[in-house]
Amino acid sequence: MPLTTPTAFPAGPALLQVPSAAGLAAATPASRDRYMDLLRVAAIAVVVTGHWLMATLTTGPGGVRAGNAIAELPGARYLTWVFQVMPVFFFVGGFAHATALRSLARRRGRYPDFVRARMSRLLRPTAVFLGIWATIAVSLEVSGLQHGIGLLASSVIVQPLWFIGVYLGVMALAPAMHAWHRRHGAAVPVVLLLAAAAVDLARFRYGIAGVANLNLAFVWLAVHQLGYLYADGILTRSRWTGPALAAGGLASVLALTTVSHLYPVSMVGLPGEPVSNMSPPTLALAAHAAWLIGLVLMVRRPVTRWLQRRRVWTAVVAANGVVMTTFLWHLSALFGLYAVTLALAVPLPAAGSATWLLTRPLWIGALAVITAGLVAVFRGAEKVPAPRRGQAVTIETTSRPDWQAVGRTVRAAAGSAAACAGVLGVALSGLDGLVAGRVSQVVGVPMTPAVALALLAGGWAMLAWHARSQPGRPSS
Repeated sequence: MPLTTPTAFPAGPALLQVPSAAGLAAATPASRDRYMDLLRVAAIAVVVTGHWLMATLTTGPGGVRAGNAIAELPGARYLTWVFQVMPVFFFVGGFAHATALRSLARRRGRYPDFVRARMSRLLRPTAVFLGIWATIAVSLEVSGLQHGIGLLASSVIVQPLWFIGVYLGVMALAPAMHAWHRRHGAAVPVVLLLAAAAVDLARFRYGIAGVANLNLAFVWLAVHQLGYLYADGILTRSRWTGPALAAGGLASVLALTTVSHLYPVSMVGLPGEPVSNMSPPTLALAAHAAWLIGLVLMVRRPVTRWLQRRRVWTAVVAANGVVMTTFLWHLSALFGLYAVTLALAVPLPAAGSATWLLTRPLWIGALAVITAGLVAVFRGAEKVPAPRRGQAVTIETTSRPDWQAVGRTVRAAAGSAAACAGVLGVALSGLDGLVAGRVSQVVGVPMTPAVALALLAGGWAMLAWHARSQPGRPSS
């Protein structure tokens, strides 16, 4: 997922061709923080592998049902304290946005320039993915074949997009949060965490359930602010910062879950549990984020030295070019393999059984091969279009009346909000019932899959309108 600023190349004919991974690696400036790129790749690998291992299917009189291996293996819930890596994405995103905003300030760019450039990198491959799966879902629905694994896939395949939806919202707020960071520094995440604690208090102590979704902003923005602190060098000034964050975060997780039982042990949502630490995020997840970020800070120096190796860094650069495509299509590989397994009447082993454990390497290997094929087909949507011959890379600015600047900013903000709501709506409502207009509650708002897709399309159109209204500016 392209969360950090890509390596810069001079404008001109060379940009008419996409550089190879080896070329990009060789052109990497010495100032680039390679560790942040590795964290993104590693986190994607953990998320993808985790989904492949956790997702289970059972068949019976009620049809095909999805399950979660962690729910069937209680001891595995503690593994989520290491392998629930979504906080790493927001941490890396904060660093990337701080870097991008500083670069934009040097070029005298504005808010619309930031959100359109950053969001288009996520929305382009997401739109391709949703377009194909919406077509599949509609075809199944109108043909009467939307049942069994087809119905399940139409509903579940888009669920991981919740992350993209929330991340788009955080991205839209990034310039304002960065300005707040410049004024108040480390006090900002502290205030956000206090707000998250107040939300949980109102939710669990006083039964005010309606405030729960506020933590989608408070918790993820707090983690994102840590990325700003890292970009400023504050988190790396002392070698004790990492151990302190890790120890404090882990102690808090233990206190909030295992000792006090105020929150579930698992850092992923599980079927049958009344409370999820992830949806919406809780104070326990914020403590988990502190522990996890402290852990990655602790190993930063030796891993950074390892990344100086040419082959290692080239592999990281190559993987970074397809992380978004991999994230989007890995569940398609999973449901495809499950469909073949069911069609061939191959027995599905129970999670945790000896057969299940022995077949997991083969299972993961088969899914990796299928996903690699899907990535090869769809990776083009992830590439940022190169500027045309002779086109400047830097953003040009002209003197405009204030009302035009305000209008562009409002339009960009509205487009960002619509795109965020659309992606979240699709993720939470699914694509089943697209033709029938099935209504779901999305963060307390009734929404159909068609409305969610329309919001996404409309939001992206508003962001693109900003680009069309500025002739001579680069298209990405």
